[in-house]
Amino acid sequence: MEKKVSFTLAFFLCVLIVIPEVGHGADTKLFVFGDSYADTGNTPPVDGFQCWEEPYGITFPGKPSGRFSDGRVLTDFIAEYLGIRSPVPYRGWKLGLNLQNYGMNFAYGGTGVFNTINGGPNMTSQINDFQQLIQQRVFTKRDLSSSVAHVSAAGNDYGALSVGGQKDIESVISELVLNLKRIYSLGVPRISVVAVPPFGCMPQDVVPIQPSPCNESDNSFARLHNQLLKKAVEKLNTETGGSTFVILDLYSAFMYAFNVHNNRPGKSSFVNPWEECCKGRRSGSSCGDVDEDGRKEYVVCEDPKHSFFWDAIHPSQQGWLAVFSIVKPSLNTLFLPHAPFTSASVTL
Repeated sequence: MEKKVSFTLAFFLCVLIVIPEVGHGADTKLFVFGDSYADTGNTPPVDGFQCWEEPYGITFPGKPSGRFSDGRVLTDFIAEYLGIRSPVPYRGWKLGLNLQNYGMNFAYGGTGVFNTINGGPNMTSQINDFQQLIQQRVFTKRDLSSSVAHVSAAGNDYGALSVGGQKDIESVISELVLNLKRIYSLGVPRISVVAVPPFGCMPQDVVPIQPSPCNESDNSFARLHNQLLKKAVEKLNTETGGSTFVILDLYSAFMYAFNVHNNRPGKSSFVNPWEECCKGRRSGSSCGDVDEDGRKEYVVCEDPKHSFFWDAIHPSQQGWLAVFSIVKPSLNTLFLPHAPFTSASVTL
């Protein structure tokens, strides 16, 4: 009980620290669904997840806040773009934080549109929680009318699949489309969804060979997912009669940050774009690990600003800032004139 109370207090303090004041956009609300690329504190402090352990959060807010990075993640930059505070994690709301004025974050590290090997609430469960809050009138129709949803999912689904062919991709895309339709039907008129990043360029997969250290087979798989997602989103926008859904192209943004063109790397602004800032000292250890005596089993680079990746999978704050600056024009299209919301616009 004592441990639970102390964590609850720490969570309160972290959320209060990491939500900065803003001077405009208070009528807009942001609802976030997905995985660790969007999570700002829903994943609990349990074995296997280091987001609540040092050195996570060393850049912002200065200590672990439940983000899978040294600082801010894409969610935070999108909220800033909207002129609002980063929405409170759903876990915090359940603990009693009455800070839903800016929306809510339901994203949970390691999850996907389906159940994954990491456990946690999948996309359907996250949307169920959202719907329950609407039914409880925590959020009204008026709240939703000016809201934006951000969806970051699918990457973890492929880690949970035993094969990973086009049929698997089609299955994931089909379920993701159902989720997007459902969020829209609940009253959210603008929705961004991420394209998956280049899986083969993650530090855990790269190999030091030329012309590019990226695993082209994994990247080809990611591109196929993104091609099918593009077709699905185009169809959804035809059905809604406007720019209701936009894709944030993480694949292109990552590659642009790496300065890779035609599989040939150029000079990136990051010292070594494929090497993580925080990594394990030995095989089998990773960022945030400590031994049974509490000694660090990891090393941290001198300056995270020079690293695109924070750990073996997740970008650093500087990496996410670079990505956001590239996908920002896509967010602008969400606010182009489009048809008024009507749940009948989409066939469910």
